[in-house]
Amino acid sequence: MPKSSPHVAVLTHEVLRLLSPNAGDSYLDVTAGYGGHAQAVLQSTKAPLKAVLIDRDRRAADYLKQKFAGSGAKVIKSDFLSASRQLARQGKTFNLILADLGVSSPHLDDARRGFSFEKPGPLDMRMDQNQVLTAAQIVNEWDGPELSAVIARYGEEPRAAHIAEAIIASRPVGDTRQLARIVAAVMPRRQKLHPATKTFQGLRIAVNAELVQLEESLPIWLGLLTPGGRMAVISFHSLEDRIVKHFFAQFGGNTYDAELTVLTPKPVTAKPDEIVHNPRARSAKLRACQRK
Repeated sequence: MPKSSPHVAVLTHEVLRLLSPNAGDSYLDVTAGYGGHAQAVLQSTKAPLKAVLIDRDRRAADYLKQKFAGSGAKVIKSDFLSASRQLARQGKTFNLILADLGVSSPHLDDARRGFSFEKPGPLDMRMDQNQVLTAAQIVNEWDGPELSAVIARYGEEPRAAHIAEAIIASRPVGDTRQLARIVAAVMPRRQKLHPATKTFQGLRIAVNAELVQLEESLPIWLGLLTPGGRMAVISFHSLEDRIVKHFFAQFGGNTYDAELTVLTPKPVTAKPDEIVHNPRARSAKLRACQRK
């Protein structure tokens, strides 16, 4: 068994309430990370042989293999879209599916991964370090309109064009701290968020194709659910949450051909006591549905 987890799972009690795991249920965790949710679910299902845990980060996948060694749970090192397609081709189905989107604490805490603007690190931002595209390529090689579009669309940053111009004028940009300073220099001084927050979010989403992965995976997850099966998705920004909300609305409802029952008319958020102990939970939104 590995040492204590470097990441604290969010909304665990709410996930258990909405998934409502029963003994013997099969379980698919498409972003298993460091196994916090999986451990809680498997304590109820008592069926690790029916569990598949996916993560595209090598460190997380290795941790999962140690944590669940000997249990029979299957760990797949892959992005969740590729793994979900593979499971669908194999004809697999699951009673429970969970997706906890976004970055984990180890991603943010390890400056070498390049996710944080608070510490100097390489412009990397890859969740799967085997992939080719990095933040450095986008920042230093993409043209102005492409760079501006990434920051505007994925970062929802109103000053994206000004930021892109400043980045291009400062090339080559060497590390995360330099990039954060470039962004801060063209932003209004008084802001609640760090001035580079939205830019870094936009770059990270682009590097990892996060929204594309989610949009293409949701229909596959629906197909992987057994009748009566439940799916829960935790998102951490409005772009992800909007995709999940629209998908649930598209396939849910009271019409005769609806495939889902939406269990969360509004997203479930963390209670104040959880936020105190785990600040990352502040932005988490949980939505769940049940297959008809």
